[in-house]
Amino acid sequence: MSAPAPHDADIADLSFAVTGARPLEHAAVPTLAFRLAVTRTGGGPVRSVSLTTDVRIAVERRRYREEERLALARLFGQPEQWATGMRPLTWARLTTVLPPFDDATAVDLPVPCTRECELAVTAYFEAVRDADVPLDFLFSGTVFHTDAAGRLRTSQISWARDCAYRLPAAQWHALTGRYFGGLSWLRVSQDTHARLGAYRARHALTDWDETVRALLEGAAR
Repeated sequence: MSAPAPHDADIADLSFAVTGARPLEHAAVPTLAFRLAVTRTGGGPVRSVSLTTDVRIAVERRRYREEERLALARLFGQPEQWATGMRPLTWARLTTVLPPFDDATAVDLPVPCTRECELAVTAYFEAVRDADVPLDFLFSGTVFHTDAAGRLRTSQISWARDCAYRLPAAQWHALTGRYFGGLSWLRVSQDTHARLGAYRARHALTDWDETVRALLEGAAR
């Protein structure tokens, strides 16, 4: 005979809120730590949570100045195309294990930042220099908890349990600037790199920045 299905009161339910963001100290790469508050709103005490978090930039929830629109054209097309071409940008996908708690807990969600020019998220932040960037945090995963009889149960996190946060764009720029000192990374093929190296050696240029600058100035002339 099969065991009876658990009552609704035995089904765990959680709510989430991002309460702040700060640079993660001593990280090997620039990383923002988003503080996530988790509250039990139903079911028994939580033994553990296997949490998956998708972090997305909700680009459609922000107004853009003319110079920002021009810079974002390579991501979303011309402004007249944005109604159909503008989609949220996926920034990160994180897996976190939450320890036991009765009513509430808080954890850090570490999200790496980069200045690699080919990435859409980098291009977006380079275009947006100030004001706030609207973020969505979408959650999924499994909650391990106890029911009224003290038995271990599992429940799935509701797909509707998401939350929003507005990150000051200046915070991203200050963090990446501290790590990269105003430099950006440009990915090129080995063949292109070899040709740049030959041009640099031929003209006795001191570094890669001077090499690219010389090519650009030559093309402008």
